[in-house]
Amino acid sequence: MLPGPVGIWTTSLDALEVPAARDQVAELDGQGWEALWFGEAYGREALTAAALYLGASQRMAVATGIASIYARDAVNANAGSRLLAAMHPGRFVLGLGVSHAPLVERMRGHTYGQPVAAMTDYLAAMDAAPYAAAGGSTPPPRVLAALGPRMLALARDRSAGAHPYLVTPEHTATARAVLGAGPLLAVEQAVVLSDDPDVVRERAHWHLEFYTGLPNYRSSWLRQGFSADDAVRGGTDRLKAAMVVGGDEQAVVDRVRAHLDAGADHVCLQLLGPEAASVPRQEWARLAPAMASLRP
Repeated sequence: MLPGPVGIWTTSLDALEVPAARDQVAELDGQGWEALWFGEAYGREALTAAALYLGASQRMAVATGIASIYARDAVNANAGSRLLAAMHPGRFVLGLGVSHAPLVERMRGHTYGQPVAAMTDYLAAMDAAPYAAAGGSTPPPRVLAALGPRMLALARDRSAGAHPYLVTPEHTATARAVLGAGPLLAVEQAVVLSDDPDVVRERAHWHLEFYTGLPNYRSSWLRQGFSADDAVRGGTDRLKAAMVVGGDEQAVVDRVRAHLDAGADHVCLQLLGPEAASVPRQEWARLAPAMASLRP
């Protein structure tokens, strides 16, 4: 499903025009990154973006992290993902998630349902969806954005695995205990590649500023042992240090190893540049060689 233990998670490719995005993906592929994960919120539609990135690369997996279930109906998700899997056999992973109430209701105009029930119904509709086109007989593996025990259990029972976001290695161990030995556990980890603590703190702050306003993450952090006070806008220093690893290449390797030792199969690194829209080209290139030590 995924060719190795370390990939990239990014939304920054949305800041690039299509030719430049294609070139950047080819460069990441050449650097040896094993998977490219990307989100879906204010930028490109997830399945067409996946087609762009798959077409620009030759070896690495491309995974939606995540495609919102409110962005397309289950019939379209089934059809689109099957076509991508047929076009690029073995390289596409469909990550699905319930997104967040503000994005679903204010931006998309839908009603945000109970997360586990909404995802359960969506997966059932995907499984029942007709698909009469040639090819695409085998759907791609699908994984669920899962933080709490009920969604993790659904990921275990109805998908190929889970894709937690903004979690600690301790959460990774908990997730593995729920999933059991078989399903994929692909964990996102934010990174600031700098030895300057002020730079790390500043970038962690703007990164967490959006997420600290979302109830799903606030609830997840409470389950992970943080307090409501930690979830002030931008997070306390305690939350910043837990969610965003800062330092040199060895610091990143150590955090990835902590997730892998806790039960993760794959860690996708979100490199944070000076601003949210920054494309961290230099950081990706600098970090890629260090990831070789994590390959089996």
